[in-house]
Amino acid sequence: MKLKQIEEYEVNPFTMFIKPIVYGSKIYSEIFEVEDKFLSPFKPLDIIKNSCEYYGSDYEGRRNGTKRLVGYAHKIPITIDPTNRLFFFPTTSPNSQECIWISQEHVKKCIRTNPQETLILFNNNQSYTFPVSCRSIMTQLERAAHLSTKLMQRIEYNERKSFYLLQRPKAMEASEDSFRYGKNKIKDKS
Repeated sequence: MKLKQIEEYEVNPFTMFIKPIVYGSKIYSEIFEVEDKFLSPFKPLDIIKNSCEYYGSDYEGRRNGTKRLVGYAHKIPITIDPTNRLFFFPTTSPNSQECIWISQEHVKKCIRTNPQETLILFNNNQSYTFPVSCRSIMTQLERAAHLSTKLMQRIEYNERKSFYLLQRPKAMEASEDSFRYGKNKIKDKS
């Protein structure tokens, strides 16, 4: 896969993970998509934050929403866009320069290669090694799946509720005489 340099990037349904890379004296991002690979002059956390804004929210709002919805306080998975199932989790503290952001939707399988390394097989059958314990990756995957499930349940509940409100039968007319504003009698039906 050839590495293409880009100036702007928003996380999308093809994004598998974003990892930091030292580029000169700065931290850039290597972005791995299903069929592409990019180099961005922004840090992974900056890309996550900008992507939240691109989809109409902000990072802190997403963090706070996750805390309230599922109660996690550290290494919180982030919903970038629930309609596109963009749920990403950090491998370490998001503020750490080593933090990698992984899409929960693309992970197929995790394999422990040694106590501090995990091989992740993605749905496109590509695999990459991450400098994180398998247990940590599994915990983060579970957290992201929990967040995804809770959020999608709420969205589906509201869709069902809206459908019911739009589909319910029209109110039946009362059989007694109708009054307009309680003063004038409207034409009697009999």
